[in-house]
Amino acid sequence: MSDTDRESLFRLAEALIFAATTPVTTRQLTQLLPDGADADAVLAQLRERYATRGVELVEVGGGWQFRTAPDLAPKLRRVVQVPRRLPRVAMETLAIIAYHQPVTRPEIEELRGASLGQGTLDQLLEAGLVAPRGRKETPGRPTLWGTTPAFLSQFGLQQLRDLPRREDLLVEPTLLTPQPDPAPPPAAAEPAPES
Repeated sequence: MSDTDRESLFRLAEALIFAATTPVTTRQLTQLLPDGADADAVLAQLRERYATRGVELVEVGGGWQFRTAPDLAPKLRRVVQVPRRLPRVAMETLAIIAYHQPVTRPEIEELRGASLGQGTLDQLLEAGLVAPRGRKETPGRPTLWGTTPAFLSQFGLQQLRDLPRREDLLVEPTLLTPQPDPAPPPAAAEPAPES
């Protein structure tokens, strides 16, 4: 393969990933590239090309996406408007869905220990972070909820197995117990007044 042909593969992959609103899978890239082109090799070399640039090619949500280089992100916060954060109840609900999916609304309420307003689920649906995953085979056939590829992308995950283990997120009870303040340092002796 000539350098010109190889460069056209990189340009094609770069354009696809740049234009896509969701992570691009290797399969999607394979369908776009000419027969016989190795999509994995193209992605690896493209990732290498961008390793020292202002954006990086990263694997998230089961595909590939350009993201701001981590060392530049803090500097951009001064000029780039950060999207509104989800309220605490929405984040709690999202965490429950992520770790227990597929899960019904009554199960979410039981795990939270509080009722769940429809507005919270609506926020998560509008953000594209959760979606219905069928219905549970119980009386009333409640909707089952699960996370979406947008959830993986938003949190920089390739797959659900990349979530931190629940055990790692629990706070040790000893860390919550107030510890006595350390004894103050001994006071220095006052110098004698000069005469």
